[in-house]
Amino acid sequence: MNSKILGKKKGLRTKRKLRIRSHCNGTITKPRITVFRSNRYFYAQAIDDLRGYTLAALDSRKLNVGNTKSDSYKIGTEFANILLNKNIKEVVFDRNGYLYHGVVASFADGLRSNGIVL
Repeated sequence: MNSKILGKKKGLRTKRKLRIRSHCNGTITKPRITVFRSNRYFYAQAIDDLRGYTLAALDSRKLNVGNTKSDSYKIGTEFANILLNKNIKEVVFDRNGYLYHGVVASFADGLRSNGIVL
């Protein structure tokens, strides 16, 4: 792809990201779960926006998995266990400008299957 097309794609994702972030804010009892996916790895973190702290974080490199739907489901289940150990049962899901499809949806399903309310 040439740089003009890549710049347009990046700009559109940034607009989606800002539009989503205007609707969701995290607190200590209901943190914001944000995701980032690269071509190789998948990252997730729980953020308290009022204090600006990251409460929990996990990525696929720590689990030695990649960036597929089945791997992101595993990441979701592990992340749900981390959140439940910190007594967090309800979260706000921030898809960070990505479409709610494929890897992102599989991660959310992994969270839901272990008792986290999105």
